[in-house]
Amino acid sequence: MPLKPILLLMNETLRLDDHMALVSACESGAPVIPLFILDDAGAGDWKLGGARRWWLRESLKRLEKSLQAKGSRLILRSGNTAEMVSGLLGDVSAVYMTRSYSPIGRRVQEEIHQQCTVHDVDCRRFAGNLLLEPEDVRTKTGGIYEVFSPFWRRALELIDGSPPLGAPDRIPAPDAWPESDDLDDLKLDPKPAHWAEPIAATWVPGEDAAHDMLAKFLAEAARDYKAKRDVPGVEATSRLSPYLANGEISPRRIWAETQLHVMTNEQDRTGGDWFLRELGWREFSTHLLFNNPTLPVRPLKAQFEDFPWREGMDDKVEAWQQGRTGFPIVDAGMRQLWQTGWMHNRVRMIVASFLVKDMLWHWRTGEDWFWDTLVDADLANNAASWQWVAGCGADAAPYFRIFNPITQGEKFDPEGDYIRTYVPELSDLPNDYIHKPFEAPAGVLKMAGISLGETYPKPILDRKACRERALAALASIKKAA
Repeated sequence: MPLKPILLLMNETLRLDDHMALVSACESGAPVIPLFILDDAGAGDWKLGGARRWWLRESLKRLEKSLQAKGSRLILRSGNTAEMVSGLLGDVSAVYMTRSYSPIGRRVQEEIHQQCTVHDVDCRRFAGNLLLEPEDVRTKTGGIYEVFSPFWRRALELIDGSPPLGAPDRIPAPDAWPESDDLDDLKLDPKPAHWAEPIAATWVPGEDAAHDMLAKFLAEAARDYKAKRDVPGVEATSRLSPYLANGEISPRRIWAETQLHVMTNEQDRTGGDWFLRELGWREFSTHLLFNNPTLPVRPLKAQFEDFPWREGMDDKVEAWQQGRTGFPIVDAGMRQLWQTGWMHNRVRMIVASFLVKDMLWHWRTGEDWFWDTLVDADLANNAASWQWVAGCGADAAPYFRIFNPITQGEKFDPEGDYIRTYVPELSDLPNDYIHKPFEAPAGVLKMAGISLGETYPKPILDRKACRERALAALASIKKAA
């Protein structure tokens, strides 16, 4: 009698390489049914934003081709995840999936486990999207790390460096396939539709592209990563974040390839170590979310619940979103985000500080905008990073640390290359004023073809007054505490 198939839920793991659940399913000898379910309703406030929806559509196309090359295919469904899986349990022997760490993902996987128990179907959850499981990284007293440096030191002691798994040569197919939706039925086109065009010109989603991106980074940029990673005007970072967010490459694969590279290129050791440290920040953020499920909606520091965030400045928030603040490095970052679905990490900190410190706007406003516009939008990274900048999260920057967009621009984009790329109306300004056109003499502005308030905005706020207001707001919650 032929074995019943194993249902392989591929949500959050859109790859064949180093996919423990897939390899285990193939090794069982049973046929395998790869399944992806889009569950917008179940995701609630955290259904995929526009940028991630475009990426997911393209990634699913490529995953389908990869599966076909292995003798398989991808079944697509949309709707309630647990219900969709439950409807297939009568025809399968087991459900395999990669472990989720978000509150929504954990709840859904627990519902699937309960359904499998009722139907006497084996249910297995596999590691695969982290280097270390959250339960395994604890302080000496069994507590949770809330500061990155000791967390990472402990993690480095625990990472065993076991080699990643390769993709199976073949994926055994069932005699009969379940019904599948068409990709168009998932309605993954972003709105507005034209937004996808510049993103598509910037990115190639999918597992193969992820591996190409990693190889390119190690060959061309790893050596200078520590020195240049904060310079937005040069290609010095890996840009692997969207591939990690969409499960197209595993952190274990990145770890292994980087370690192999620096073993044979010792001069790249420092850059490689700093690159892996950034991978560690992803681990730290995910562990934080696992241990603090309200991270996306509530500050980790309770006193910030009463912080007097401002309201009624919708026009200024819109100016921030559209890159019309009058501060060039902020505007360049926000325009890069809208044009490419991605923003350089140093600039992310600058624009976030501008929103929550200079504008005194709630960090969740920025968190929501990034969730919708980033191709690498990740619930843990997004929430932890915004709380870090706001000063209310784990290992957070002190609230009184307010990034100065002028000096930050002058330090990290000294020649104005980044600004000239994304704020081209300032291209003819000399470097002395590229970061502060509002201080340029009238003659310099005229020579550059700039009319403040017309061709480029005047600053939307007075930074000195905003700093004083921000510090007064901080003092108010300190007194209340």
